Amino acid sequence: RRGYSSAGAAEYLHRSIVPTMHYQKSLPRLPVPKLEDTIRRYLNAQKPLLNVDQFRKTEELAHQFEKGVGRELHEQLVAQDSQNKHTSYITGPWFDMYLKARESIVLNFNPFMSFNPDPKSEYNDQLTRATNMTVSAIRFMKTFRAGYLEPEVFHLNPEKSDTQLFKNIIRFVPSSISWFGAYMVNAYPLDMSQYFRLFNSTRLPKLNKDELYTDEKAKHLLVLRNGNFYIFDALDRDGNMLKPSEIQAHLKYILSDNSPAPAFPLGYLSSENRDTWALLRKNLLDNGNEEALQKVDSALFCLSLDDFPIKDFVHLSHTMLHGDGANRWYDKSFTLIIAQDGTAAVNFEHSWGDGVAVLRFQNEVFKDSTKAPAISPQSQPASVDSSRAVRKLDFKLNDALKAGITKAKEKFDATVGSLSLNLIQFNEGGKEVLKQKKVSPDAVAQLAFQMAFLRQYNQTVATYESCSTAAFKHGRTETVRPASVHTKKCSEAFVREVSKHSTEELQNLIVECSKYHGRLTKEAAMGQGFDRHLFVLRHLALSKGIALPDFYQDEAYARINHNIISTSTLSSPSVQLGGFGPVVSDGFGVGYQVHDDWIGCNVSSYPARNGKEYLQCIHKSLEDIFNVLKGKKIGS
Repeated sequence: RRGYSSAGAAEYLHRSIVPTMHYQKSLPRLPVPKLEDTIRRYLNAQKPLLNVDQFRKTEELAHQFEKGVGRELHEQLVAQDSQNKHTSYITGPWFDMYLKARESIVLNFNPFMSFNPDPKSEYNDQLTRATNMTVSAIRFMKTFRAGYLEPEVFHLNPEKSDTQLFKNIIRFVPSSISWFGAYMVNAYPLDMSQYFRLFNSTRLPKLNKDELYTDEKAKHLLVLRNGNFYIFDALDRDGNMLKPSEIQAHLKYILSDNSPAPAFPLGYLSSENRDTWALLRKNLLDNGNEEALQKVDSALFCLSLDDFPIKDFVHLSHTMLHGDGANRWYDKSFTLIIAQDGTAAVNFEHSWGDGVAVLRFQNEVFKDSTKAPAISPQSQPASVDSSRAVRKLDFKLNDALKAGITKAKEKFDATVGSLSLNLIQFNEGGKEVLKQKKVSPDAVAQLAFQMAFLRQYNQTVATYESCSTAAFKHGRTETVRPASVHTKKCSEAFVREVSKHSTEELQNLIVECSKYHGRLTKEAAMGQGFDRHLFVLRHLALSKGIALPDFYQDEAYARINHNIISTSTLSSPSVQLGGFGPVVSDGFGVGYQVHDDWIGCNVSSYPARNGKEYLQCIHKSLEDIFNVLKGKKIGS
């Protein structure tokens, strides 16, 4: 099956003949858009959200900004960017945005993505799956660090570029120009600079601004069960992985340990306000917990084993998005969560990286653990003394720390208690039908979200769709603004005046939305949105101590950045569903997937909004759109 090392298990997922970081040096740089393009795009996005008078005021402020202080800031940014060719203009400000945010990272930042079950049902046993996924995760890490992981490439024409022949040629092209070689065959290598933070990494709470910490020398795994923290070495001193049967033995030992849950579970602290947590952490360190915390922070990753099975998709979403707070350490770069019935997911801290790196990790771990599992349900654990190899971490808590944990738990319980999660599956069509009708599947999903909100609340509001800019060196994300004059016009036709339009007219409105959305998505992926550019100009003004320009003090600017509908999509053979919290208290968090013949939506909300009703409206909107595309007449 593969080469076995002295440790007795395959150490690597695969050995790519093209080195992992082969393209990194020659990736194109993220462009700073022209200021006039940014202002034009900004005003286009504002149009559907404002009335005539409001728009006139915003337009005036935007043009003043473009001619005056905005121009100066833009020129400073361009000059600064040309002096920092090793990175992108968004990198510093974006890290600042995440790391300076003081609110809890739970619900506000950390998303989850759950794995599909193992197709062989007996492999979903908790111990079997935890062992196989842990082994595959370590294989991923070792493959990446050895430079054997296939580079991440977006193939527009895979028949030409995703071939042995191309790989044999491109590996001899120097890495300073290798990107151009891929570009010639319509392949786009993606930035992989975030990947190293997947392992041995954590976010450390500090006053005013957190820090990212990585210690690649550490060899141990952190395992959480019943609120207790355990560690054991998963690599030997030469860096070889332990035999899978030994990892299985140690996990079995942890699963059968009947230590009571701690009276004051430390996990809650990682859900606190970041300044509060920073002060409590200092207290922990001063109270003799430095070595134990060091073990938590430097661990390869965190594996959380939950003692209950998953009831349904809503229960799954609650468990993986936030869980009970005691059996999680939210600061770790990612946590692999495995429930009693083998349901598995990744919950990840968002400052270090974006969905692209985590999704690649999940895809590889799913593929490896299901196609080439390290152990089977019949495998016997190694006869090793786990009581010596596994160490339960003990934390010394004084009264102030106990009070801090109690308060953190109260806040956590109140917040997650107010969160609603609801899901729907629309089974009347998906990608296949939409592609036949020559409309973009993503555009249709986004149009349905607009239509549904109009139906429910009778308005058009600021909407955010995340788009990766990983095609550029140190790219992060750009925002697509799905609410447009086109979606507004189309939604109003469907919701308010369907009887006034022929089916053909409604079809044309959908096509118009699809074309415009396609253009916005393409622009965003090419680094030609407006959100990041304006964000960085504002960041620059503040860092230079310049008075905040009037443009940024406009109510309309605040409103378009108060994203009531925040959306993110992913599609992958290994992921069952994903989700995240609303980004504002009166918003919806919409995770969605458009499959070949169905569409799934997972919506989060707080009491200010009714997520269940919103999903019913989404379902109705999708129904109407599909019927119209199929040429059927619809009623209001």
